[in-house]
Amino acid sequence: MRAAFYSRVMRAELDTLEAKLRQVAELCQSLRRDNVALRQQLVAAQHDNKQLNTRLDAAKERLQALLDTLPQDV
Repeated sequence: MRAAFYSRVMRAELDTLEAKLRQVAELCQSLRRDNVALRQQLVAAQHDNKQLNTRLDAAKERLQALLDTLPQDV
């Protein structure tokens, strides 16, 4: 009789543990998907940043060229 009680209690605990493990596995998968998406966003942002820096450098060069055309004593 007591063995049956422990068996039921143990089974309930195992079921609870199984459910928690399933939740952890699902969370892990979700976090992996999020991580992949974030890495893709980072690559895109880095690419955009590189393009913007290139444009900024070109603008600096144009501005310097304009400044070089101004008379020195102004």
